[in-house]
Amino acid sequence: MTEPTQYSTEPPRQETVKIPVRLPAAKPIATYVLIGITILIYGVQMLSQSLSGNGYDWPFLLGGKINQFILRGELWRLITPVFLHGSVLHIAFNMYALYSLGTSLERYYGHWKFLLLYFVSGFAGNTLSFLLTEGASIGASTAVFGLVAAEGVFIYKNRELYGPRARTMLMNLGMIIVVNLLIGLQPNIDNWGHLGGLFGGAVFAWIGGPLLKLQTTIRGYELADVRTKNEVLWAFLLSAGLFVAVVIGRFLATG
Repeated sequence: MTEPTQYSTEPPRQETVKIPVRLPAAKPIATYVLIGITILIYGVQMLSQSLSGNGYDWPFLLGGKINQFILRGELWRLITPVFLHGSVLHIAFNMYALYSLGTSLERYYGHWKFLLLYFVSGFAGNTLSFLLTEGASIGASTAVFGLVAAEGVFIYKNRELYGPRARTMLMNLGMIIVVNLLIGLQPNIDNWGHLGGLFGGAVFAWIGGPLLKLQTTIRGYELADVRTKNEVLWAFLLSAGLFVAVVIGRFLATG
């Protein structure tokens, strides 16, 4: 993501004034931790298949999105699939996307708000998949699609800082989403999970994502996020609550 690291004004002398952005996170620690944990768990998956006599992937069996087990009450399966992957190519693609998006977004969201975004998106994606598909699924792509949506919302909400670039950036991002959804039409790809993650991430980002405004400080002017903790809380409750309601409805329908 091209970053709005400066804001230009035109004072009487027609000089360009560079105004810094106050970032809540200097380093994307949460992104690195998520990548590390996901790679570690994939290593456990490979080890499990190698050492078990029957070739079972025990982490997948214990944490994959498998509807029949979710209906038995194993609700953690609506979150844990984001840490599980089916191949080296699968995890490589998702971790590259997480690194590319997360290292930028986390600086503006902060560690904990970024983690909320990631897991709300993953939960939303797995919940929609649970509702609309019977097949088992795993992968961080549900959460990654939420990050893509959040980046788009961030650019749109702060489009004045990007100037003319904002339109091009949003069009390019939209094209990326469309292409990846078209790829998701292939067999064995859970596109409902992608759409759920996209929607969950967009709702959270729209209500609670960073909104940069010009602020006056003792050091002069700076751009800072004016979102309140209450707005972030409402963003979480609404985005997660919509999908909690879906899960409750599915249980009532089958109960």
